[in-house]
Amino acid sequence: MKETVNPQIIEQLEPIVRKYEKATNKFRLLLAFVGLTISFALPTFAQQKDAVDPQLVEQLAQIDKKYAEATNNNDAAAVAALFAEDAVFVTQDTGLLYGRQAIEKQYAEWFKGAHASDHIGKSDPKCTRFLRTTVNAMTGGEPDYVMRGGEWSATWQAQGQKPEHLKGYWSAINTREGDDWKIQMLTTNVTPAPAATTASAETK
Repeated sequence: MKETVNPQIIEQLEPIVRKYEKATNKFRLLLAFVGLTISFALPTFAQQKDAVDPQLVEQLAQIDKKYAEATNNNDAAAVAALFAEDAVFVTQDTGLLYGRQAIEKQYAEWFKGAHASDHIGKSDPKCTRFLRTTVNAMTGGEPDYVMRGGEWSATWQAQGQKPEHLKGYWSAINTREGDDWKIQMLTTNVTPAPAATTASAETK
């Protein structure tokens, strides 16, 4: 036996169903809007090629200058002060170093066993990328991070040995700390010296 539903109950439920459908449609529209907003906002984070304040460019150049001065003075504390507290430093010899304290300890070890001089760091403008967080990009604020790279060269003289001229490449991520900029991550390598060639006489 089939039960019949009171038409009066159906009539009372109809407004509730219509409200549910209306709310569902609004929610779907909201999801579509959020997805569209994210699709526009995220590319802004990774592709900042607009004009940048010359003062910012100068601040970044000062990092390179201070790094060279601290290295040439063999001052591990001054070098480490240029890094963020939770910075990461990567070299082909040390691997990954985490934190300003570990970075200072490594430089102190290097300066203890050898004397550094004539350090020069050159930044390649083609490597520079200014990045903003999504919120900062939408409001037109200053970059939050800067990716940079370039070349370096220096003379290192280990105790009791002749001076050795070294050179290589570096890449860095700089982060803003208040009105200052720090090194958040630095990666360096040493370009291998050309292999020595020996001429061998051939007998006929």
